[in-house]
Amino acid sequence: MTSGGVLLVEDKPLEAELFLRAFRKAGFSDEVSLARDGAEALSRLLGGSAAAAAADPVPALVLLDLKLPKVEGLEVLRRLRAETRTARVPVVVLTASNREEDLRQSYSLGANGYVRKPVDYVQYTEAVRRIGEFWIRTNEPPPREPSA
Repeated sequence: MTSGGVLLVEDKPLEAELFLRAFRKAGFSDEVSLARDGAEALSRLLGGSAAAAAADPVPALVLLDLKLPKVEGLEVLRRLRAETRTARVPVVVLTASNREEDLRQSYSLGANGYVRKPVDYVQYTEAVRRIGEFWIRTNEPPPREPSA
């Protein structure tokens, strides 16, 4: 993944494809990488060594589903915030969950945003456009940490 790209953490192939289609339709050409479960997301984001981390820079944005195999989304978020390398990476929870506890925990663990996936295609496409508009085009990302 190149620096500045987007990491989509989504286990359902159809939902991942829907996101990619909507993202491109909205005019975003940023590189989007896909992690299909929480363990894969952690491996990509935290790596196993400093050399691996240097070879796979952190993305500009992580879009994180909560209901994931292997490692749940809230645990992924907790681990990202615990590491200096990923503590300030913007993470937007993109989920179908309407549980207030998921919303509360997401923000308590440091999520930068929480978006419920609309069921309607037009509304979903608009939500993806707005996410991209703000997080890719408008938001000023945190400065990169200097390498040690």
